[in-house]
Amino acid sequence: METTRRRALGRGLEELFSGEVLDFDSIEEKIIEETPKEEIMQVKLSELRSNPYQPRKVFDEGALNELASSIREHGVFQPIIIKRSIKGYEIVAGERRVKASRLAGRDTIPAIIRDFNDQEMMEIALLENLQREDLNPIEEAMAYQNLMEAKGLNHEQLAARIGKSRSYVTNMVGLMNLPDSVKELVIARKISATHARTLSKIKDPAKVEEMADRIINEGLTTAAIEELAQDKTLEKRNKMERKETEENRTYKYVQDILCDRLSTKVRIRGSKIEINFQDLDDFNRIMEVLNISE
Repeated sequence: METTRRRALGRGLEELFSGEVLDFDSIEEKIIEETPKEEIMQVKLSELRSNPYQPRKVFDEGALNELASSIREHGVFQPIIIKRSIKGYEIVAGERRVKASRLAGRDTIPAIIRDFNDQEMMEIALLENLQREDLNPIEEAMAYQNLMEAKGLNHEQLAARIGKSRSYVTNMVGLMNLPDSVKELVIARKISATHARTLSKIKDPAKVEEMADRIINEGLTTAAIEELAQDKTLEKRNKMERKETEENRTYKYVQDILCDRLSTKVRIRGSKIEINFQDLDDFNRIMEVLNISE
C-alpha cells in the first residue's frame, strides 16, 4: 500500500515538473489526499530539524508571532510534511508552522511522514517558499538558481513553469553576481530589489559597492541609478541573446533596449507596445523608471 502510494507521488512530482506551471499546492494536496487520517501523527517539535534545502534564511518575526497567536487559539489545521532522518525527522514543508508552534508553546505538531529523496525535498522546499512565502530577493534568486540546476532548466523554461517572464527570472538570478557585501544590504532591505537588479548588470565589484553606498547615503531613486548605470565607461555583464521573430524584427533593437531598461518583458507588435509587470510593486517600479508619477 505504502509502496503504491510512494510510486504515485513520485509520478505526480515528475508530471508536475514536466507540466506548464509548477504548483506547490498540487503536491501538498496530493500528499494529504493520499494519506489516511490515522497516518497523520503528532510529532514532538524537539525531534524536528530544518530541511537542509530550505532556501529561506530569514523569517519575519512579526508574521511568525501572528501565526503563533492563531495556533494558540485554533491549533495547527494543516499537517506539516516530514521525513525520517538518522536522528528524529527533517522538515520537508511547513517550517513556518513549526517555528510558530514553538513560539506558541506547543510540544507537538500534526505531521505526515514520507520517504522523500534529497531531490524531492529540495524541489518541494523551493516551491513552497517561492509560491507561498515572501522570500527576500537574494533567497529568491538562490531558489531559482538551485531549481534550474536541479532540473536542468534554462531561464525561459523555468519562467514558463513558475508563471513569470523570462526577463524577470534572468534579472533575479543576476542578483547572484552581486558582491557579498551588497547582497547583505539587499537582505537587510537597505537596498531595494529594483536597485539591486540594476547594480547586478555592472561587472566591476568595486563600482557596484560604490554605487550601493550612494543609494544608501544619497537616497538615489531607481531612475537615478538606472541613468548612472548607462555610463558607457562601466563594463556591463554579457546580455542574454533573445530569439528574433518576424513579428518583432523591425523594432527588435527598441524592444531589447526597453527590456533591459525596464527589467521586464516588452513586446512591440504592430502599433502597440506591451509591457509586462508582476504585481502592483513591479508596476510602480516601472512607472518610476519611466519617470511617471500618479
